[in-house]
Amino acid sequence: MRKTKNNSGKENRYSEAVSQLFEKQKREWPLLSEGLNALDDVKINKFLFNGFEFQTQYNPRRITSTTADISTEAIKNRKCFLCRENLPEGQEGIEYQGKYTILFNPYPIVPEHLTITGIEHKPQRIKSSFPDMIRLSRDLPDFTILYNGPESGASAPDHLHFQAIKKNLLPINNDIEILKKEYGKVLLNNEAVVFCINDGLRKFLLVESASLNYLSKSFRKIYNLYSQVSKSHVEPMMNIHVSYYGETGWKAVIIFRKKHRPDAYFKEGEPNILVSPASIDLAGIFIIPLEKDFQKINKEVITQIFNEVSIGKESFEYLKIKLKELKRR
Repeated sequence: MRKTKNNSGKENRYSEAVSQLFEKQKREWPLLSEGLNALDDVKINKFLFNGFEFQTQYNPRRITSTTADISTEAIKNRKCFLCRENLPEGQEGIEYQGKYTILFNPYPIVPEHLTITGIEHKPQRIKSSFPDMIRLSRDLPDFTILYNGPESGASAPDHLHFQAIKKNLLPINNDIEILKKEYGKVLLNNEAVVFCINDGLRKFLLVESASLNYLSKSFRKIYNLYSQVSKSHVEPMMNIHVSYYGETGWKAVIIFRKKHRPDAYFKEGEPNILVSPASIDLAGIFIIPLEKDFQKINKEVITQIFNEVSIGKESFEYLKIKLKELKRR
């Protein structure tokens, strides 16, 4: 029987509610316990780049997400698996602010891997829902909230949702100060500080602010500028991570994309590599569902794939120039 819990307590009690639900679902929901047990068998390789770390994770249970068919026809002909009425039997959730349901992902990448789904069935779009990411990160301060654009890794582009994992498990969070120092340049410095960072794999902006309003305003400006560069007709291609650090405020990472999947995904035979980078991959945990691919991926392959799906240098430079112009207005 499917259930959804209501949480009418104070905001800082969401973390407690999530912990309690995790223990309950582990005991009572076989699909989650199977997924957690499967994590004992995942294989991990670590690669050290200049100042930061990347992990590759062989996780065969993630193949459904990696190979998700997001074509219009496929979505039209399937039930939405994020709508409440279609959730698996036994899955429970916590209602958040009357807009979202916090659920545990039964195909986890790490323990306590959350999927946060919109109660209303509406498309995956970030422009109007970014403030919700900020609030979620504040109310779940141990977690980083992640967003995959509809053409940037979302396996359900027809239903608004986020993911969340413990922020200390994401390599990009642990390396962010080094990335700022070694690769970062300040573009804006007022109520929100905006750094541009190109670490050789990813091109992204890091926005830091203690103000929800200023963080939201900064994102809107970035979104509007990137809309002039991105060739997507749906929304600008991006992956986003938002983390909350108490009195110092928020860190939002906005990673720019030009491509959903690398060429290797579509190749036949030996050149084929079945990977589809999304937010968690770009945060430093590269998910690989086939062992043959896990064995052949090295630093050079990681660099090639991430450079292929990332925004080009000229487009990134254009964004930087336009952001600097905002400073003078």
